[in-house]
Amino acid sequence: MRIGILGAGNMADALGTQWVRAGHEVYVGARDEGRAAALAGRIGAAGHGSLRAAAEFGDGAVLHALPYAAGAEVAAGLADALHGRVLVDCGNPVGAGFALLTRGTEAAAEQLAAAAPGARVVKAFNLCHDSVWRLTPPEFDGRRLAVPVCGDDEDALRVVRELVRDIGCVPYAAGGLGRAALVEATAALFIGLWVGEGVDAQAVVPPVGQVAGEPG
Repeated sequence: MRIGILGAGNMADALGTQWVRAGHEVYVGARDEGRAAALAGRIGAAGHGSLRAAAEFGDGAVLHALPYAAGAEVAAGLADALHGRVLVDCGNPVGAGFALLTRGTEAAAEQLAAAAPGARVVKAFNLCHDSVWRLTPPEFDGRRLAVPVCGDDEDALRVVRELVRDIGCVPYAAGGLGRAALVEATAALFIGLWVGEGVDAQAVVPPVGQVAGEPG
């Protein structure tokens, strides 16, 4: 699969590395093309260049790995190149004090969809730090990491589920793109617990057999 990556930060590095290992052709695009070149060389990408070049390359999928503040503006500027593309949003609109920056408005993923209305936007990969995505595979106590995936286009969801499996994780249907806000809010909550309080977020979630009061 040909994957264009928008951004050259930690998430672009972690996920791009895994997809290159899985045999995909990856192209890194960034506003700073020097950073794109450095990342492409480090992960063995097929090429590097501008954000537009990455969007045009990614006829299999395009990963949006840019800061939330730049997201919608970049997507709008690339709307023609992103038309028909599977656009995977892995970002989190989380600010100082672990505040959810989209409170009272659309989810970050929905804002991307509005900015580039021809793109097929899917929310995924936003619940973990980049260090988790670097694990081969991300597995804890014998269980592979589950990745919630939100989107409205079944073909796009199929592509993203494949990308989830390619890094050794298990995709879980989390509903349509309208539920991306819930996944982003979960990230804000969990980041606050992990980083702010030093709490194991898994400790606040009961085993599935106990959710309805059934024996575990």
